[in-house]
Amino acid sequence: MNGQSDRPLVIFGVGELAQLACYYFTHDSPRRVAAFTVDRTHFRENQCMGLPVLAFDEVDTRYAPEEYDMFVALGYTRLNRARAEKCVEAKSRGYRLATYVSSRSVTWPDLIVGENCFIMEGNVIQPFVRIGNNVIIWCGSLVSHHVEIDDHCFIAAHAVISGHVKIGAHSFIGVNATLRDKITLAERTLLGAGALVTASTDENTAYLTAPSQEAGVPSHRLQSLL
Repeated sequence: MNGQSDRPLVIFGVGELAQLACYYFTHDSPRRVAAFTVDRTHFRENQCMGLPVLAFDEVDTRYAPEEYDMFVALGYTRLNRARAEKCVEAKSRGYRLATYVSSRSVTWPDLIVGENCFIMEGNVIQPFVRIGNNVIIWCGSLVSHHVEIDDHCFIAAHAVISGHVKIGAHSFIGVNATLRDKITLAERTLLGAGALVTASTDENTAYLTAPSQEAGVPSHRLQSLL
């Protein structure tokens, strides 16, 4: 697995993911988070979690890319394109992009992880896995052996990705989704919560499952089944 740097860090964003990233980097990595940054059009407060917030167009005047790395903490808006675009912009300003892999996930020494990735706790990632750039894997998922995840993907909690699966760039895998072995998700595939995918997909396709319906029976009538 890629080694972890101890260079101090600036986080792009101030939302929930940015706050989580700050907490995880601080408590489970050698990094020190120095500040947050946002686009000037989204600048509202000059502090977040007790740290300074700077406009992105001036952040390098105080936190130079020669001394600080950056992590872009944006979610899956526009199938991760917003996060991807900001990664490109940060790199054009000279910043190296940080990656976090939780010490509370199970990984093996041959794991390859790209830049600006965020892998949370409780994941099991088996041998022979390659994860590209700018991939977020939420907690509690299984990434089986010989899986390849391309750039700019988001994998929500408790997904099951079977062996020899390939996931195309800009894909989204929802909570509790399951992928059978030896299939390919084409670029920009969207899997909703609980989806079961047993065959390869085409680009720009979505797979959604129907939500559970209200039973029409009062819960106290069913309490004997519990």
